[in-house]
Amino acid sequence: MKKTTSTKTSSPLRIYCDIFGHNYEMTKKVTSHVKEYTCKCCKRQLTTNGNGKLTELTPKYKEINAILEQIYTRRMMRLKKKTLSSSIY
Repeated sequence: MKKTTSTKTSSPLRIYCDIFGHNYEMTKKVTSHVKEYTCKCCKRQLTTNGNGKLTELTPKYKEINAILEQIYTRRMMRLKKKTLSSSIY
C-alpha cells in the first residue's frame, strides 16, 4: 500500500496550474541557449539542461548556471575587446 504524503502545496494557484498548466515566463537569460523560467502562478522554477529540455531548477543547476554565466560574460567581453582593437587597424 502506498503512503500518501503531501509534499506539494495545495494553494489555489497550484490547483490552477494543475488544471490549466503552468504559465512560464523567462526570468534570466544565462547564455543564448540556457535560460531560467518561473511560473507566474505557483513560482515553480525551471531551466534548460544540456539536451535543451526543461528541468527543475535545483541548487545544483543554479550553481551550474551561475558558473556558465560567468564564463559566457567573460568570453563576450573578450570578443568585444578583440573586435574593438581589430577595427582600429
